[in-house]
Amino acid sequence: MALRTVKLDDVPEVPREMRRTHGRFERWRKSHRGRLPIPDVLWSAAAELAREHGVFRTAKVLRLDYTKLKGMTGGAGSKRKASGPRFVEFFPATSGNRECVIELDGPHGKMRIHWKDVSAADVAELTRMLWESK
Repeated sequence: MALRTVKLDDVPEVPREMRRTHGRFERWRKSHRGRLPIPDVLWSAAAELAREHGVFRTAKVLRLDYTKLKGMTGGAGSKRKASGPRFVEFFPATSGNRECVIELDGPHGKMRIHWKDVSAADVAELTRMLWESK
């Protein structure tokens, strides 16, 4: 199974530090043949980015396994204290593609919603319903 190369121009609003880490991964991939494990230093850099920019987005840009990256960010089995809601940033669609991935992780479990043909009003309504539910 060949991994598809992600062009950073195809991904909107890629932060500078993520572009740099993407370059480090690409250089490492080009210098190695076969299926060698990714060095810990690169995984650590990816995990740090994922904590700041989200696991899904980081895994997509860096072409990494989502589940492994999520585990490295302290997801499952984390000893971090549960924190309140964190800021979520939405980026406007750059094309006719109207998809949304919502990840919820809380003390009662985890949920991932992949929503196609979604509008900003739909996301706002879902958010209102989640915040106001008891």
